[in-house]
Amino acid sequence: MRHPCVLSALLIASAPCLAQSGVTLYGTVDAGVRSLHGLSASNTPTPSGMTTSVSSGVDNTSVWGIRGQESLGGGWKAIYRLEGGINVDTGAQAKGDRLFDRQALVGVESAYGTLAVGRQPNLISDVLLPVDPLGKRFASFNPNINIVGLSNTRFGTHAFETQYGPSGYADNFYRLDNTLKYTVKVGDWQARAAYSAGEVPGDADALSSHGVGLTYQRPSWVVSGATMQFRSPDGLPLDAWSLGAAVQAGAWQLKANIGQNEADTGSNQRVHQRVLSAGVSHPIEPGWLVTTAYYSVRRETTGLRDDGFGRAFVFLEKSLAPRTTLYAEADYTTWRGDAAGSTAAVANAHHGTGLTLGLKQKF
Repeated sequence: MRHPCVLSALLIASAPCLAQSGVTLYGTVDAGVRSLHGLSASNTPTPSGMTTSVSSGVDNTSVWGIRGQESLGGGWKAIYRLEGGINVDTGAQAKGDRLFDRQALVGVESAYGTLAVGRQPNLISDVLLPVDPLGKRFASFNPNINIVGLSNTRFGTHAFETQYGPSGYADNFYRLDNTLKYTVKVGDWQARAAYSAGEVPGDADALSSHGVGLTYQRPSWVVSGATMQFRSPDGLPLDAWSLGAAVQAGAWQLKANIGQNEADTGSNQRVHQRVLSAGVSHPIEPGWLVTTAYYSVRRETTGLRDDGFGRAFVFLEKSLAPRTTLYAEADYTTWRGDAAGSTAAVANAHHGTGLTLGLKQKF
């Protein structure tokens, strides 16, 4: 009988410390039932046929995290953030080898800007937030996240097949280890600069990355872009950039973005990718929001047939409460060239459709 009392006393005693240090536990839990045709449960091409799956993070990525700050005086603050992805359908970590795969940083913040050190999203990810036509929804299937932001560069016969920058993975450079990122806002301008150390003994360039980003935001419109260069273990370059804009016209919001990257993957071997995207959002009545978007992807690789795909989305969201959203989603993909590939020597369908009904809860 004493243990609950002791636990309660400890929690009460620690409350002032938590409040003083500004510790916040936060997250998003998002899951939906998905009906698929020509797509697998992981949204890759398959031969024709229906599949039903339970998916995590369709409207927003499921995550949990801890962030905090402490005043250092004189307008300076120490900050930290730890954030990991969750697969709600299985309860597993998004990355089995990392507890905090999304962010793990510490830094200082002042009137002169913010300097953060640790594992962080790359700058292209940062500048996409206000201009991606879907608002970075459905990150695992959104071409601006996968291809422009470099979170999943493997599909079809074209692939980089090597690691660029200190991400820890051969096909994902969306988040980078060993990163120093400086962010400063002056009036309507927000500038970013980042450097990620490759930590390869005797070679400062190998697996490193660097870049700059700039956003100009007015009450009714914004322009946002960034450019970055990544290096492979052998020093091969991957150059990437993104530029987009968003306009608010009454209740209508229009967004468009262009992004591309080009990588040396070997001797006289190159991969070039480009994504054009546009979309519009509009509330249809109080508490309801509809968003539509289209993405056109093109990829060229030395010695291979050009490929790519077109992908359209419709999202309908209903706000049930400040932190709870019910949503329905539909998507349609048309694969070009050899992008659809084959499964067990059977050609995959060149069209894929998905329908999702889901619920998102934030805390």
